[in-house]
Amino acid sequence: MSKPRYNRIKIVLAEKEKSAKWLGEQLGKDKSTISRWCTNDMQPPVETFYKIAEILDIEVRELFVASKE
Repeated sequence: MSKPRYNRIKIVLAEKEKSAKWLGEQLGKDKSTISRWCTNDMQPPVETFYKIAEILDIEVRELFVASKE
C-alpha cells in the first residue's frame, strides 16, 4: 500500500522549475526539512503553506491534493 499524499509541494516545485534546496533558502529551512515535506513524510504548518504559495506565486490550494475528484 502506498503512502498517502497530502501535499503537492514536490510537483509544484517541478512545474515551476525550482528545487527543494531553493525553497529551503527562501524559507530559511534546512534542505532535509523541505525533502520530508516533498515526500509527505512530514507536513509544514499551515502558515508555511501560505508562505510557500506566496514565494511560488500560486494559490495555496494548488499545494494540496484534492480530497475529492
